[in-house]
Amino acid sequence: MDVFTMVVAIVAISTVAGLVSRWLKVAERMQSQSRQGAASEEQLQREIAALRERVATLEQIVTDPGFELKRQIQALETRRAA
Repeated sequence: MDVFTMVVAIVAISTVAGLVSRWLKVAERMQSQSRQGAASEEQLQREIAALRERVATLEQIVTDPGFELKRQIQALETRRAA
């Protein structure tokens, strides 16, 4: 093997090693982002469930006949005070 062939082989090997190293870093970064995306999706699902529960509670309060009666009484008291 002459010197020129050896130099070409060394350059080719180091280029391939650099490409493999970069590919592994990109693959690791993508996997990390995927895990973070899944975690944030779970957090959003929990937040949506909590908000739905709050809305259901508010609907129950507003549709309660006692709530409307209290509102009417407060309106009458406000008129009397004015």
